[in-house]
Amino acid sequence: MDDLKLSERLERIERILFKATKKVLNFDEACDYTGISRSYMYKLTSSRVIPHSKPTGKIIFFDREKLDEWLLKRPTLTMEDIERQAPNYILNNKKKKA
Repeated sequence: MDDLKLSERLERIERILFKATKKVLNFDEACDYTGISRSYMYKLTSSRVIPHSKPTGKIIFFDREKLDEWLLKRPTLTMEDIERQAPNYILNNKKKKA
């Protein structure tokens, strides 16, 4: 591996590590961090679905912790979770006999 490729790889690693430690992300960093495309991220921000800030009225920023919370809300239950919860659900939601 030549020095140029090694240097480019090190720079890319440094950028990744820097982003991982930032509390506030700009628009492009948030897209990279979440894996959401720019166009869809614009749609989410304009419809106020995803938490963000616009301190100057134009530039969009994201709190990384709030992004994490938003990304992880409404988890899908595994079949194991559903089977474990089923008996309690049945007991709590039995129809009363007439």
